[in-house]
Amino acid sequence: MKTDTIFYQLFQTFPSLLFELLGESPSLAVGYQFTSKEIKELARRFDGLFLPPEEATDLLIYFVEVEFQKKDDFYWRLFAEIFVYLNQYKPTQDFLAVAVFANYSCDPGVPHQFQRFTREYLPSETPLLRRLYLDELTQPANNSLGLGIVRLVVEDSETVIEDAQQLIQKARQEIDEAGFQQKVVELIETIAIYKIPQLTREEMEAMFGLQELKQTRYFQDVAADYKAEGKLEAKLESIPGLLALGLTVEQIAGVFGLDVQIVQRVVDGESVNEIFPGEDPQS
Repeated sequence: MKTDTIFYQLFQTFPSLLFELLGESPSLAVGYQFTSKEIKELARRFDGLFLPPEEATDLLIYFVEVEFQKKDDFYWRLFAEIFVYLNQYKPTQDFLAVAVFANYSCDPGVPHQFQRFTREYLPSETPLLRRLYLDELTQPANNSLGLGIVRLVVEDSETVIEDAQQLIQKARQEIDEAGFQQKVVELIETIAIYKIPQLTREEMEAMFGLQELKQTRYFQDVAADYKAEGKLEAKLESIPGLLALGLTVEQIAGVFGLDVQIVQRVVDGESVNEIFPGEDPQS
């Protein structure tokens, strides 16, 4: 699963989610702008950047990075990006770095050069780094929809369909605005499909209880439209070569008119049959 893309959508859809993960009041999200800033010197973007209003000098900037694999240089890259950002944009507010891991085993450990950032020096001060492990999330008293979707990302595949159904029902009950409701439902469906890619369209339709799974954005934009264009397999086979020439995933997607997620799955080594389970990609 392309977790950075999923979590970007999650933070964009539920800005209060970061504060819930930190065990703070969701109301703190009021006034914050969720965005993605490019770090020019490194040509990288943070998975999540929560910016307070410029005049609110007492509020923190939150730098969020999500990691589902253990990478030894994680903290070196994180703090390098943060300090390049601070030099580049020179904000007036202080900051908090938030490292979100799938579980404890994904955390490579804070190098001793940065361990002071995890300590509180005075009762009124907070650490500059907070670490969160998603597999340790507990069910909140308010049964938050956003946290429920986060748990869907990290839970076992055996319970994904049942939990996805419950979350879809919850979204339809709690969200009145039709466009936002559909966005949340599509996000839940996408996560479930990524978690269980071997299911056929008919199995997904039966498990979700939908009249037509093709009504969902996932299959409209991927399984139906792309195959109708023809020669899909040839396009997918060309992706590694274009990547080697220096094109980005986004540029390749633009060249072929494909979804960025499909291109990324090819880059990650998935076959056509894995991307379109139970389907003939040329039909």
